[in-house]
Amino acid sequence: MRTGAEAEEVQTSGLGGWLSRWEPENAAFWRHTGGKIAWRTLTLTTISLILSFATWFAMSVLVVRLPAIGFRFDTMQLFWLAAMPGLAGGTLRIVHTFLVPIFGTRLVIGVATLLKLIPCIGLGIAVQDPMTPFWMFMVLAFSAGMGGGDFSSFMPSTSMFFPKRLQGTALGVQAGVGNFGVSLSQFVSPWIIGFALFGTLGGGAQVFRKAAVTKDIWLQNATYWYVPLLILIGVLCLGMLRSVPIKASFREQLDIFKNKHTWFCTATYIMTFGSFSGFAAAFPLMIQKIYGNFPNAPDPLKFAFLGPLIGSATRVFFGFVADKTGGAILTQVAGVAMVVVCGVMVFTGVLAPTSLEQFPLFVGCMLALFFFSGIGNASTFRQFPIIFSHSPRQGAQVLGWTGAVAAYGPFAFSLLIGSSMTRTGSATPFFVGAAVFYLLAVGINWWFYTRKGCECPS
Repeated sequence: MRTGAEAEEVQTSGLGGWLSRWEPENAAFWRHTGGKIAWRTLTLTTISLILSFATWFAMSVLVVRLPAIGFRFDTMQLFWLAAMPGLAGGTLRIVHTFLVPIFGTRLVIGVATLLKLIPCIGLGIAVQDPMTPFWMFMVLAFSAGMGGGDFSSFMPSTSMFFPKRLQGTALGVQAGVGNFGVSLSQFVSPWIIGFALFGTLGGGAQVFRKAAVTKDIWLQNATYWYVPLLILIGVLCLGMLRSVPIKASFREQLDIFKNKHTWFCTATYIMTFGSFSGFAAAFPLMIQKIYGNFPNAPDPLKFAFLGPLIGSATRVFFGFVADKTGGAILTQVAGVAMVVVCGVMVFTGVLAPTSLEQFPLFVGCMLALFFFSGIGNASTFRQFPIIFSHSPRQGAQVLGWTGAVAAYGPFAFSLLIGSSMTRTGSATPFFVGAAVFYLLAVGINWWFYTRKGCECPS
C-alpha cells in the first residue's frame, strides 16, 4: 500500500509544463512516479537527438558529392563547408547551456526539433542548382549547426531527470544513441539519393559524373527525408515532455565559470567529444583527398559512416561500464590510447601514402580513434556530475558548457586538417598537434581525478 506521499502524482503548470515536484533520489518517488516520466523523457529526447546529429553532419555527406554534380568549389571551400556546422554547433551550444533552467525541457526540445526544418529544406533546394553561390551554402551549413547546438540542452535536461546512480547509464544511452545520427546520415545518404524518394514533389535529378561513371542522383533526398520525422517528433515533444522544477536566471548560472574544474572538464571533453565530432565531419573528405588520386580509389561514403557508428556504440556500452568502474580511469585509458594511435599514423606514413595498400591501416587507425573517443565520451559524462555533486544544477550546466566548447570540433578539425593538407600536402602536422593536446588533457585528468589522493576522485 502506498503512503499518501508515495501516491501523490506530480502536477504540471505553465507553457513549459513545469512539474510541481521532482525528487529522483527519493526511492519511493522514483519507483511510483519519477521513473516513468524520466524514461519517457529520455526516449523522446534521444530520438530527437538522433535527428539533431544527422542534420548537423548532413553537410559532411553533401560536400563529397557536390563537385561531381557541377559545383566548382575548391578543396579549402569544401573543408569550410564541412566546418561551418561545427562553428554554429559550438556557438549555439553555449546558448543552449542556459536555456533549460529558464524555459524548461518541453519548450526548448520541442522548438529546437522543429527549427531543424530550416537547414533540411534549405539544403535540399540549394543542391539542385549548381549556380547556388558559395555564400548561400555557407549560410545553410551554419544553420545545420542548430542540430549540434541542441546537445547542450538535451544532456543537462537528462542529468536533472535521473538519480546519480543512473546518470552514467542515462547520459551514455542518450549521447551514444544520439551520436548514431552521424552514422545514420553518412550510411543512409548514399542509398537514399539513388532514386526519386518524393517523386516530382522532391525535385528533379542531378547528373553525377566521376571518371567513367555517369548516373542520375537526387542529392536533395539526403536532407529532405528528415523533414516528416522532424515534424512528427517535434509535435510529440511539445505534447508529451515535462520540465523539472529547477530554475535559474542567466546571471545565476554564470557561477560555473568561477570553478577551475569547469575548465579542466572542458579540456578532457574536447579530447573526447571534440575528437569524435571533429573526425566525423572531416573523415569523408580526408579519405577523398588523401587516397582519392590512386587508381580504383575508395568511395569515402562506403567507409566514413563506420567511425561514428563505432564511436556511438562504444559510448552507449561504456556508459554502463563507467557506472561500475568510475569515469576517471576510463578517461585515462582512452586518452593514452588516442596518443598512441596518433603516433602510429604519423610514423607509418598513412597520412602521406605512396600506394592504396596503406588505406586499410589508415582506416583502422581512424576507427581506433573513434573507438577510444567513444569510451572517453561515456566516461567524462560520468565524471562531471560526480565532480559537481555538491550542486546538481551546476553539474548539469557543466555538461552543457563542455559540450558547447567540444562541439567546435567539426569546425576546428576540418579547418586545421584542411589547412595542414593545403600548406604541407599532408595531415601529419595536425595529428602531431592533436597528440600533444591529448597528452595535456590526460595529464589534467590524472592529476585532479585519477591518481591516489587526487582532489576529486571520479
